[in-house]
Amino acid sequence: MKLIKRIRRNMYAQLAERNLRRQKVRTILAAIGIIIGVMAITSMGILGNTLKLSVSESFSDVGDKLVIYPAMGEDSVTQDQVNRMERIAGIEHIIPYRSSGEAVEYRDETSYGTVYRMKESDLRQLVEIESGRFFKEGSTDCVLGSSVASNLELDVGSKIEIEDTRLRVVGILKERGMAVDISTDSGVFVSHDMYSKLYPDAEEDYRQVIVVVEDIALVDTVKTELEDTLNKREKKIEIFAANSINEQIESAFQSISMFLMGIGSISLLVAGVSILNVMLMSTMERTREIGIMKAVGASRSDVLRMFLLEALILGIIASLLGGIVTVVGSFTLIYFIMGDITYFFDPTTFLYVIAGIFFGIITSLIGGLYPAWKASMMNPLDALRYE
Repeated sequence: MKLIKRIRRNMYAQLAERNLRRQKVRTILAAIGIIIGVMAITSMGILGNTLKLSVSESFSDVGDKLVIYPAMGEDSVTQDQVNRMERIAGIEHIIPYRSSGEAVEYRDETSYGTVYRMKESDLRQLVEIESGRFFKEGSTDCVLGSSVASNLELDVGSKIEIEDTRLRVVGILKERGMAVDISTDSGVFVSHDMYSKLYPDAEEDYRQVIVVVEDIALVDTVKTELEDTLNKREKKIEIFAANSINEQIESAFQSISMFLMGIGSISLLVAGVSILNVMLMSTMERTREIGIMKAVGASRSDVLRMFLLEALILGIIASLLGGIVTVVGSFTLIYFIMGDITYFFDPTTFLYVIAGIFFGIITSLIGGLYPAWKASMMNPLDALRYE
């Protein structure tokens, strides 16, 4: 506050403020250009960042997982390999499974899903029950993903048919959405015994293994140890780290945000030209005034300072207004489009607001630089004779 009061008491600041008030319409039009420019560059950054945070959050629950599958030329992941994984430090859970795509029938309706052979305790690590319960080991019951249940309009207690075998539905899972490990929403989960009944010729080994790491920071370390342990002599398995998706998403959305902000910066460029025009017109209209100021002792730096202060004051006021309007507008837009404003209050969101205001002020100063220099270089005698 003291700094603001000191600036307002400054003679050159008072002159700059007076000159801006003197041509209100021209000043308002220049300010509108800055406001629109700041809104464009800031809103593009905020919306891009919000989308990035939203998508990254949807993958955050699988960021601590590694998916292991057979290498080229291998048929499956063996039990021996699973046993060797258990000796590696930093692993919280190892979830081996086998699966098969299959038609699921209920009355006269058919839906397609994936039948998973998995331990009940392992299934609990990946999903949550919406209704009913998990199957018991050794039972002939099944648990369905939300998509299969919805497509066939199934409830707990319904009986479905797979490969001419009837299974009782004892649980329906919560919708999980997109995932990189297993497609739970379109899954039918059964015990080892039930899977063997459905597919008597199926191998005992596994199609894939999901490794849950104790800490997401250990993902790369555990991945390296798994490769060193299981691919020591020749390549037997491939490992996919789920956290690499988050990194790719963040990189892609960062590029998108920068691209959108670049498009928005065109509006600031137009605003800068508008300020250049306003300041040049102001310089021409005040030529005699500048001559009188120089005649009574004002130096070139004094005139330069006065004109730059005009551009600075205009830039600060317009940029702050643009930032405030953007925050309110973006908040409203995100609320109605996404229905969730959690990501809007992330600290990185307000960095884009600060960046937009900063670029607005800089654009104003650059726009006023040449007119200020031109005014400071005027010859007093020529300026006094100007009509």
